[in-house]
Amino acid sequence: MFTYLKQLWQSEDLRRRILVTLGLLFIYRVVAHITVPGTDPFALQQFLDSRGGGGVVGVFAALTGGAIDNFSVVMLGLSPYINASIIIQLCTVIFPKLEAVSKEGAQGQQQLNRYTRYLAVPLAFVQSYGFLILLGRGGAELVDLSFPGVLAPMLFVTAGSLFIMWLGELITEKGIGNGISLIIFAGIVSGIPSVISSMFIAGEGKLAAFYLFGIVSLAMLVCVVLFTDAHRLIPITYANQGAGRGVQASIPIRLNQAGMIPIIFAISLITLPAIIAQFLSTATRFQPVVRFINEYINPQSPSIIYMLIYLLLVMGFTYFYVSVTFKPDDLAETIQKRGGFVPGIRPGKPTALLLAQVSNRMNLWGGLFLGLVAIVPLIFTKYSALSSQDLIISGSGLIIIVGVVMELIRQINAQLLAHDYEKLV
Repeated sequence: MFTYLKQLWQSEDLRRRILVTLGLLFIYRVVAHITVPGTDPFALQQFLDSRGGGGVVGVFAALTGGAIDNFSVVMLGLSPYINASIIIQLCTVIFPKLEAVSKEGAQGQQQLNRYTRYLAVPLAFVQSYGFLILLGRGGAELVDLSFPGVLAPMLFVTAGSLFIMWLGELITEKGIGNGISLIIFAGIVSGIPSVISSMFIAGEGKLAAFYLFGIVSLAMLVCVVLFTDAHRLIPITYANQGAGRGVQASIPIRLNQAGMIPIIFAISLITLPAIIAQFLSTATRFQPVVRFINEYINPQSPSIIYMLIYLLLVMGFTYFYVSVTFKPDDLAETIQKRGGFVPGIRPGKPTALLLAQVSNRMNLWGGLFLGLVAIVPLIFTKYSALSSQDLIISGSGLIIIVGVVMELIRQINAQLLAHDYEKLV
């Protein structure tokens, strides 16, 4: 371990990148404690405490590392940027011009990133208004929601979201790892110490369930690590121009092809009914609908119906997202153009059919695993004394942490190999 850290420190470029990354993440955590001017964060804290975590608000609070609790200027987190990125990615399938741009390599990717940033600005502005209205309808009198008084806090929150988006891109460019993922990672990890301290200080009667959840979380951590690296190799033989056997290669199809995207989509949809119920809570004629949603589709007190819908949404979005991003026909055509074939399978359409079948099987088990990891913490909140505030980490947060750490280790090791190669040269 000490030898590994010594190697990190001896590489000047890697040392600089790590220090830049840590410095920018520190700036993010400082900004997360800057309250929106003219607001009362104590009123929000009382509102969250009275709701046992704030209902729908508590779901988003888990990914912002206390930014919502502080009514910070970055309380939206990277949600606008993530939503914009997903929209642009889906649009590359719908619109031929964007699809052509996406196939232009690094230059096309830079253009799509520019479109994503442009789209994130109006999304952040609209989401800031929706979030303030949501808090106001929930009973938290934080800001003046009348026009034009609401514009100032909307601008502060929008600017905060765009600022951490810029920080994330700066980390990607000047630091190490994916900046957007690292900021989400920092937000999740920063909330763990407060959960543990509050449990040991005022968690009487919950410690047994807390310890059990800790053991289950460690077991899930091991499973997620294995799951993240799991893949199936499709053997490919490329024809040799000279004498002898062809060149052997393989194409890996990962068990988790969609990453965290299905859970992000599922969370957005599964929390939508509770948000609508909060808006309709003052309308008398909609009270039966509000009661049904609060009883069966409430993220703060998940029912069996809620967990089942959540699981099916995760699996459904796994298939949907992979169908958008994974193109077996294009892959089979590329293999054929390079003179390759799958042993025992004819090139062209039969190869594409095989790739699609393997991908669908992997999606079934991958989506099922993602869904189970996502609902295990919900089972604890339903059948134990623990609430959502008492959980060390959510299932989605665990997958994010494992993915970010493993990708970070890969990039650091690649940098170390490059450093050792330069010394030999």
